[in-house]
Amino acid sequence: MALIFHVAQASDVELASQSGSYRCESIEAEGFVHCCKPEQLQGVLERYYRGVKGLLLLHIDSGLLQSELVYENTVGGEELFPHVYGSINMDAVVQVASV
Repeated sequence: MALIFHVAQASDVELASQSGSYRCESIEAEGFVHCCKPEQLQGVLERYYRGVKGLLLLHIDSGLLQSELVYENTVGGEELFPHVYGSINMDAVVQVASV
């Protein structure tokens, strides 16, 4: 299992648990869901979510995704991040944990 993570708002996860499909604001704004590899998680949390409360961490089995998964860096750096181009089917989410 190739595990990737997504930091989520609890309200988005609640909607996804009802519909079976996870969507968030970045799909509309950028066309994909931002994710990270396990070794990138700490840096992502420190850079983008310091002090933010009530977040959840989706543990995603990338092999079960129905949407396209692309490893890329959209800001011009060299480190590649997993981006899911479309919604995340909730049966690919193997765990939901508090951040």
